[in-house]
Amino acid sequence: MGYSSMKCSDRLSTLSWSRSYGSQMPNVETKASWWKYMINLGSLRDDFKDYADICFREFGDRVKHWITLNEPWTYSAAGYAQGVMAPGRCSSWQQLNCTGGDSGTEPYIVSHYQLLAHAAAVKLYRLKYQASQKGKIGITLVQNWMVPFSEARHNKDAALRGLDFMYGWFMDPLINGDYPHTMRALVGNRLPKFSKEQSKMVKGSFDFIGLNYYTANYARYAPNANNVHASYLTDAWASLTSERNGVPIGAKTVSTWLYVYPKGIYDLLLYTKKKYNNPLIYITENGVDEVNNATLSLEEALVDNMRIDYYYHHLSFLSQAIKDGANVKGYFAWSLLDNFEWNSGYTVRFGSNYVDYKNGLKRYPKLSAKWFKNFLKTFI
Repeated sequence: MGYSSMKCSDRLSTLSWSRSYGSQMPNVETKASWWKYMINLGSLRDDFKDYADICFREFGDRVKHWITLNEPWTYSAAGYAQGVMAPGRCSSWQQLNCTGGDSGTEPYIVSHYQLLAHAAAVKLYRLKYQASQKGKIGITLVQNWMVPFSEARHNKDAALRGLDFMYGWFMDPLINGDYPHTMRALVGNRLPKFSKEQSKMVKGSFDFIGLNYYTANYARYAPNANNVHASYLTDAWASLTSERNGVPIGAKTVSTWLYVYPKGIYDLLLYTKKKYNNPLIYITENGVDEVNNATLSLEEALVDNMRIDYYYHHLSFLSQAIKDGANVKGYFAWSLLDNFEWNSGYTVRFGSNYVDYKNGLKRYPKLSAKWFKNFLKTFI
């Protein structure tokens, strides 16, 4: 296909990019223990650092770009506030059929210790390996763009808070050494505090930021009227939706959360440039899914014009963002292959190459793969 790099998850291949921790751990029992461990404080940071040390030592001669964590927000919000992903924890009063938990505290604790674990791994790499291995290390964050529900000031502020509670939750500590002021004000003492030493370690703990962009939301002012129960889901005083007055923000896809909004990648990059001093960015994921439809013939399944359209428009806005000064140095389409996608499993397909799960995992290029190959030949 003409790709020069591929983002690899968990298996730590000898290709040029790898991330130290993703969503697919090798053993169910081990994974369950890990998810519980993330809120038990303890020695999570040191254990993750030891794990990273092994990875750096064994693969650092070949892996030159390291991603410590992929989408820490997803683990915290979906796993500990909504309970829709492992380990399925949330407050019982939300009536989301969870296995226990506290949506008002646990997401913040989990994110806090993910940041500390990330920073410890980066510190180790810089002190022990970077000079000799000459690699780079960073973290990948996922972010939806936030569009104000209307031009009213309170809705514009809600959009900014939506950004803070998803993106700034991690970017502010990485850039400034502490959480956004909006989070401090609205979450209060439920939001963990960094010690001076921890703040210093987290601040600047990246050579690059990986950014996963897929979609956008409307943000509407929604004051929290619940004075008894607290939840990350309502702390931002912002209601996030995919429709406004019955009109979707963009074309709907198979995944309920993914509506096509290409301009969002431009807006997000320019927002990052202005607010966070224009850090070095790699777009580490950008793509769209289709349903895994067993009734289609192979020939029909390879026709994915909607994916071509998605890539074309997002790359166009990405190009404009770079022209306008965004410090973006690379782009990874998600995904090279159809894969086991979070809690959707094999029901959706994100790949530009079709994987035949019933016939030895044979692979066939979809139209988007051929389009991308021609695109790279023409413009790269």
